Amino acid sequence: MTSAILSALCVLTKPIGETTVYGTKYTEQEALIAALQTNQALLEERLQGEKGLYEVRRLREEVRAGVPWICTDTEDVTWSFVQECLLLLLSLARNLTLQLELFNQAPSPAMSRLRTPEMAPPLPPDVLSVAQQKTLGAALQFVVSLGLCPYLALGVGVPLGRRSAFGKLVEGLVCHDVAPVPERRLLTTTAVLLELSVLSSLATMVYTRHLGDVMAALCQLGYRPEKGTTKEEKEISKEERKNCREALQKLLGKVYQPIVIKELLILQGGPKQAPPGPGTSGGNRSPLSQAPPWLRRLCGQLLSERLMQPNGVQSVMRAILEGGAGGESDWRKCDGVARILAACPQQSLSSDSYYSQVCPQILELLHFRDKLTAQQFQRVATRAALTMVQDCPMFALQYLLTPLFSSLLRCGQMTGEGQTRVTVEEWELTRCVEDVFKICVVGNSPSAPLLKALGEVVPVLFDLYCFTKKNASHLRAPCQEILLWYFGNSELSVALSTLQQLCAMDGGAGGVASGFHFTPGSDGGAQLNPSETISDEDDALYEKVSGEQWRVECLAQLLAEMKDSDLPGDFFLELLQALTCWAAEEEEEEEQEVDTSAMTLLQLEQHLLGKVTGRGQKLALLQVLAVMCEGLPHTLLLRKPTQVVEFIVAMLQRACVGLDQVRAAASPVETQTLSMGMGLVATLLSGPSPLSAEDYSSMSRLLPPLEEISQRHPEVVIQELASDLRAAIATHGAYQPDNVTRATQYQSPKMDNNVPTKKNFKTQTCPSQVSLTRLCSPTLHNNPSTDTTQTPNTRASIQTCIPNLRTQSSSGDSLAQKTHLSQRVSSGAGQGPAGVSAPDGGQSGGRGGSSEPSSGTHSRAFSDCMLGACDPEVPTRAVALRTLTRAIQNGDREALQNQEKVLMLFLENLEHEDTFVYLSAIQGLAVLSDVFPERILLRLQEEYQNVPSSQKERSLETRLKVGEVLMRASRAMGDLAPHHGRPLIGVFLRGTRDEDRSVRASCLSNLGELCQRLNYALGPWAEELSTCLTALIKTEKEAEVRRAAVHVIALLLRGLSDKATEVLSDVLLDLYRALKWVVRSDTDDVTVLHAQLALEDLDDVMRRFIFPVQKLEKKIVVLP
Repeated sequence: MTSAILSALCVLTKPIGETTVYGTKYTEQEALIAALQTNQALLEERLQGEKGLYEVRRLREEVRAGVPWICTDTEDVTWSFVQECLLLLLSLARNLTLQLELFNQAPSPAMSRLRTPEMAPPLPPDVLSVAQQKTLGAALQFVVSLGLCPYLALGVGVPLGRRSAFGKLVEGLVCHDVAPVPERRLLTTTAVLLELSVLSSLATMVYTRHLGDVMAALCQLGYRPEKGTTKEEKEISKEERKNCREALQKLLGKVYQPIVIKELLILQGGPKQAPPGPGTSGGNRSPLSQAPPWLRRLCGQLLSERLMQPNGVQSVMRAILEGGAGGESDWRKCDGVARILAACPQQSLSSDSYYSQVCPQILELLHFRDKLTAQQFQRVATRAALTMVQDCPMFALQYLLTPLFSSLLRCGQMTGEGQTRVTVEEWELTRCVEDVFKICVVGNSPSAPLLKALGEVVPVLFDLYCFTKKNASHLRAPCQEILLWYFGNSELSVALSTLQQLCAMDGGAGGVASGFHFTPGSDGGAQLNPSETISDEDDALYEKVSGEQWRVECLAQLLAEMKDSDLPGDFFLELLQALTCWAAEEEEEEEQEVDTSAMTLLQLEQHLLGKVTGRGQKLALLQVLAVMCEGLPHTLLLRKPTQVVEFIVAMLQRACVGLDQVRAAASPVETQTLSMGMGLVATLLSGPSPLSAEDYSSMSRLLPPLEEISQRHPEVVIQELASDLRAAIATHGAYQPDNVTRATQYQSPKMDNNVPTKKNFKTQTCPSQVSLTRLCSPTLHNNPSTDTTQTPNTRASIQTCIPNLRTQSSSGDSLAQKTHLSQRVSSGAGQGPAGVSAPDGGQSGGRGGSSEPSSGTHSRAFSDCMLGACDPEVPTRAVALRTLTRAIQNGDREALQNQEKVLMLFLENLEHEDTFVYLSAIQGLAVLSDVFPERILLRLQEEYQNVPSSQKERSLETRLKVGEVLMRASRAMGDLAPHHGRPLIGVFLRGTRDEDRSVRASCLSNLGELCQRLNYALGPWAEELSTCLTALIKTEKEAEVRRAAVHVIALLLRGLSDKATEVLSDVLLDLYRALKWVVRSDTDDVTVLHAQLALEDLDDVMRRFIFPVQKLEKKIVVLP
């Protein structure tokens, strides 16, 4: 039956060839009319004549009798054709409905028995073949083109003429002035199409191709105003109009919403004057025609309803953005959709209800995982959110920002004791941080409401950042970027206040709520859990102090990332200013003693708590200052000239505060600080480049503290210098006495028993002064060559800073040790051209009239470094050793000529007890052996073997230190290891028989480091080496030595790699058996582990030897 009906539809819609009458061709319209009439007659003939279509004729007659819209006397051929199509379509729908009812009934038992599990389920009767769907689609196209679109009002829907050439042809065929009236025809066609859409198979055909036309017809029939319509157009009753409105609402709720929204946008029409798009110029595309006002209002209302329903935002975006490829036009669409979402439509009942429904949907757009979809949706969500924050901050804060920061806010507001379960899940924190990153950092549109809302959760976010710095977490990078974005876009006062809050300098706790802490999540994130109660007070105090220290270090690392910002320098100056105020407050507290005898217990407790809190804040201030000075470079702390001046002002003000205190003014710290500050001022004034008027204007802030120092400081020399500096600044450099130039070399009075005197006051230079001079000079003078191009005197002053760090010691033993070492150095291995003399003695180098002053200065600098290496003070000695090491590395002529003296110094300092000293000596010896390998390595071998018996306890430590030097030298040999390393093999092999186990283990470790670099030069030693290692593995009682022996084999196999089968061919089997013996018999787990690792390396070597990698290469041989 279904096939018969569709064959009848095929006859009705079948195209025919060109028709001619008496040799004259028809026009296109006449040919189409003739084709319609011919197909109708042919269908009627076949229905009457063919027996197979009897049921179709019967069903069609039943349908004809049941519908009221049949017009048999119409003169319009197109409507007569449409009626035939509608009758056959209704017949098809009724037939399919009846068959589906029969199909859905319970199957017969016989059919159930015949069905097997492998059989596919039977198809329902409404499933059509491809050919049948094609026939049905053609019939529906005729119905819509001839019975629906021609009767739409002007501006309603897309006209047929814009769709195709056939549409233009059809527009001239329809007769509007014959029965039935156009509105009735439109209602009839629409009603039949809606009836067909009851069946799912037919609804798919109708809505996928003609949804927009059906919606246009329902809008016109249900909502077109009656005012201004003709009498014929009023044939539609109010009941029918109501039914059309209800049918439209059902249709809009049933169809996929993005398609509905897209069709509504098309129905809404174009603007009054549609500008040509970027891709429409010169093409066939033309803008949509303007829709009637009532249709524009209706479409706007329907679109608003679609937008405010659940998932309405996503539907709108899919309707507009689906099918895009991510080009420039798609980004413009995204911005346009974002502006639409951010503006409350006029059809909305209230702005509150609109934003309460739309904002949660906007946040959900941030959580898509599909790459292209997520990219577009996140851009729309970000732009919409930022636009809402700027245009509607009150609604955005309530419905957008508060839910956005909800997880972080919960971390800071969590309350309740005794909780044991997770309070904020990992996925919540991860989603929250990612959403904040997308809106703030990716959107990058700072505004006051957004920064204010983000500032409330910055302490919690910083706690999370500190936690991620301790663990491997994917949240570290987004947390850091969010914090940097916040501090980079906030006002300076707000940023400084927030930094003080993060350092706990304002007394506020902030951050995560008390009793809770972050713990690692299972997916690399973090979650908030209740903290475990610590019963021990010492442990609790340690946890608190270490946590605060870690927070400060993390803050310093965060500030170090702000390389292009002035905030670190401003914060540093703020801390210095607070330090100065603290000193003034201390002085006031000492002057004003509080009488506690008249206080009540409550008042006394509050007084004591206030003092404790204040001291805690001061300790936090000192801690932050210390970490920033240690961890941040000066180029970051003082980037601008104004910051340099502010730094000097803070130093001078802090010195002025202590002028009233005799003890503070006489202390070495205050004196050094004041001298360095004035030295900096003198450096700025006497620089190579002249200062500008702006520079002098900024330096005018130095005048009050300099005046106070010149009047109140007890030292006359400092008073005079302060007065001269003040005069130089006030006159803009016109008056500049000589002592200002001399003050650039940091003035420091000598100390006798820690008391400064005016006697023997001479200019010296210290490292801090040099670094600060380099900091200030290129900054204020704008001279790039100042930092790199130095005069010989300046270079010499930098090198002579080491002796100036020494302080006189009153210990007789220390003085005797210093004298003893100095004598040994002076009587070393011959006198060089620049001998070393006592501190107060003359130089041994000639100072004739033809010698340059710079060479004499350089010689004095080298002598001072040599004496500094004998100083009893550990810092001075270590710095001197490091300086000598750098001089040898840089090829300094004086250091290379006195290599024997330098070697003696390094060897003597190997016996020092302090780690910093003897490690500096080890590094120096390694560098020296790299420069003079033959001579120095021979001397080190002698020191490694021939040790005086009277110093057995000390000799063990010394030998181990020399062994460390030899190991570093072996690593540095590189390709020269076969030449210089062969003598060392004998030394290390002899050392394996030493009576001390530490020496034996050290020799084996050095032997492994050396042998893995010898390559083929190891061949002659392979047998002896194998015998030694095998014997130690099997006979050695000390586990430490056995571990070292097995480790030597592992290093050999790793270093030789594929060459092991050639170099160790004779002993490889013995080494393998020794390793297997260790795995089976050794009792030490670490030794067994080393052996297993060595066997794995050996297995890899042998696999590559037996099964070499196949290379697809062609070998070309040139025949003679």
